[in-house]
Amino acid sequence: MRNRVTNRPLLVAALLIPALAALAPTRASALPTPDATWDRLAQCESDGDWHADTGNGFYGGLQIWPPTWREAGGLQYAERPDLAPRRQQIAVAEEILRRQGWQAWGACARQIGVLKR
Repeated sequence: MRNRVTNRPLLVAALLIPALAALAPTRASALPTPDATWDRLAQCESDGDWHADTGNGFYGGLQIWPPTWREAGGLQYAERPDLAPRRQQIAVAEEILRRQGWQAWGACARQIGVLKR
């Protein structure tokens, strides 16, 4: 006959480990992304124009949508991404990356190799 008490720690671990893993920081949020990566992404997104305003509803070198810019703290720098300097756009992009991952830049992130297909 099995003792149910001895099986409980395994059950608790089986339930908690996936939940804790979901809370753990990802590689994307653990270290700042190299500037060269942001420059490659901007080259794909906006031909490297950090002040891009093409009328498509996305702005700046990384083509950030204004609601995303606001949610990630961009208003501390400028009203829209294209009105902020490159370094400030990258600072906000780091927060977007932390929250959404590379999926925030889907096609271009795949193209430059930071998001697997």
